[in-house]
Amino acid sequence: MDEIKSRHHLRNRYVFMGDLFLIMVSVMGSFALRLDVAQLPFYFPALLIMCGVALVVKTITYYYFGLYRRLWVYASTHELRLIVVAVTTASVLTSGVMLILISAGLVLPGMPRSALGIDWLLSLILIGGSRFALRILSEQSNASRGMKSGRRTLIIGAGDAGALVVRELQKSPQLNLIPIGFLDDDSSKQKHEIYGVPVIGVVNDLVDELDNRRIDEVIFAIPSAPGRVVRLVNNACRAKGISPRTMPGLYELIGGRVSVNRLREVDITDLLRREPVTIDDKLVGASLSGKRILITGAGGSIGREICRQAARWSPNELVLLGHGENSIFEILLELQGSFPALSIHPVIADVRDAERIYSVFDTHRPEVVFHAAAHKHVPLMEINIEEAITNNVLGTRNIVQAALKSDVQRLVLISTDKAVRPVSVMGATKRLAEMIVLDAAHRSGRSFSVVRFGNVLGSRGSVVPLFKEQIARGGPVTVTHPDMMRYFMTIPEAVHLVMQVSAMGQGGEVFFLNMGQQVKILDLAEDLIRLSGLEPGRDIEIAFTGIRPGEKLSEDLWEEGMHSQPTGHPEIFRAVTDEDVDGKKLVSAVDEFARLASQGETDAILHMLDEVIPSASVRSSPPPDLTSVV
Repeated sequence: MDEIKSRHHLRNRYVFMGDLFLIMVSVMGSFALRLDVAQLPFYFPALLIMCGVALVVKTITYYYFGLYRRLWVYASTHELRLIVVAVTTASVLTSGVMLILISAGLVLPGMPRSALGIDWLLSLILIGGSRFALRILSEQSNASRGMKSGRRTLIIGAGDAGALVVRELQKSPQLNLIPIGFLDDDSSKQKHEIYGVPVIGVVNDLVDELDNRRIDEVIFAIPSAPGRVVRLVNNACRAKGISPRTMPGLYELIGGRVSVNRLREVDITDLLRREPVTIDDKLVGASLSGKRILITGAGGSIGREICRQAARWSPNELVLLGHGENSIFEILLELQGSFPALSIHPVIADVRDAERIYSVFDTHRPEVVFHAAAHKHVPLMEINIEEAITNNVLGTRNIVQAALKSDVQRLVLISTDKAVRPVSVMGATKRLAEMIVLDAAHRSGRSFSVVRFGNVLGSRGSVVPLFKEQIARGGPVTVTHPDMMRYFMTIPEAVHLVMQVSAMGQGGEVFFLNMGQQVKILDLAEDLIRLSGLEPGRDIEIAFTGIRPGEKLSEDLWEEGMHSQPTGHPEIFRAVTDEDVDGKKLVSAVDEFARLASQGETDAILHMLDEVIPSASVRSSPPPDLTSVV
């Protein structure tokens, strides 16, 4: 370190000595440019005096402005501004001293004043030019050394980040990377150069460029790029055996190291392998505007988003019903801040408390109900069977009965794809909840409907927050099985679906979203790792933990042999079912489930779930194992 400092001091000493010479050249040049050759001897004394004044004043001024404390091989526009200010200040001071000397008669009165302005211009050129010459020489030297053995590097993104990467590569030969071109989708940048590096095509040309050029490294320099673009680059590079470097931070990128504490912020939509769906605002607005709306489970991930979306349509009243006071308080504060004129009523209540639910409905007389309250963790419900029954089944019955009693016209149950051919307690209890809602719709003729979700990315308890936490810790990311697949949707998509169903439902329907193909959990984990700027298997390991109790390798949105039909929304479908719900048998079965749950007869509950629910096979699940819950 001392050696480096001494070299820096030595270099600035040479700069100082060079400035002494250039100051005299500037003064003499100003006289030579202003006067005829025959006049120079006459003004020679004035020239000497001005040289002396300039040497003293300018060197002191340059030192004051820090021109001898800079490493000029790294000079930038900031240093250029500094040079202009320092040289101008020094020239003004020098001119001031000379004018005082002329006034005092110490210098020939006939000395041309314009020489002072010419001196300023020459000083600016000489002082500034000498310093930037050091940078140019340094960069040329670095470039010539790097060109001999560097790895040919392609930059994805010709914006500010890409330009910074190229500058760093050009002046840091020790990185051993030579930028050969950019790929960028901006048509205005095509066939142009940035720091001498050409823009050779668009991002979709990456595969062709990797085939036709010798490219050793790919640097992804679009920090705000959507997941579709990131995935395209990653897939193309992986096919060629190249590990692309992502740019969460310039230092980590250039050094080839990425800190897990400075990960690229991943947008949840990055993980969808399809385009997000849209909502028919006009239809939804007509069904919610001016209505009294009640949302159960209002403090949960889905419930909160339903509250936000419903509040946009200016309902007459919004009732937030939930069991957790903290989560209800948080969404209440958020909504009051965003919609101060909206009438909002927070209600702390348990859907299992029938009398309390009846009282709430009787007080607020809701016209539209979104029932999102439920236990949803599959492994936890395998070891808390009674809770799954009382909350998911009996709680839904209480909500439905209260809705029928208080003349609720529209009710939407939030269900799950795990209710189809259920093998878990959670899935089976949600299927019973569906049956309760559909039976009520058929008996009353009201618009009571069911909407089935796939896995919701980013919701509490979903795999994405868990994976992100594991990545932040440095891994490993735990996946139950390499072939485990699920349908995925985002929270906004899920709520858009709920809003749309609330508007289009006529009663007794099961709706679901067109979510494309199922996605492997392993692929999701790898995507999340790469979108965070890391590489699976190299930076973050993936460990397989085994299928948990109640899980299937894949899920379905409707029963085998059943069909779907389109609706008024292009991305929403309705399940066409021949399944008849016998209301009397269902009432009797739910009463029996209530008795069994109160007595803790879990084995009898599992046996009865398989008997009551078509295609259920809950008892075939492996016995609960606490070590496999997470």
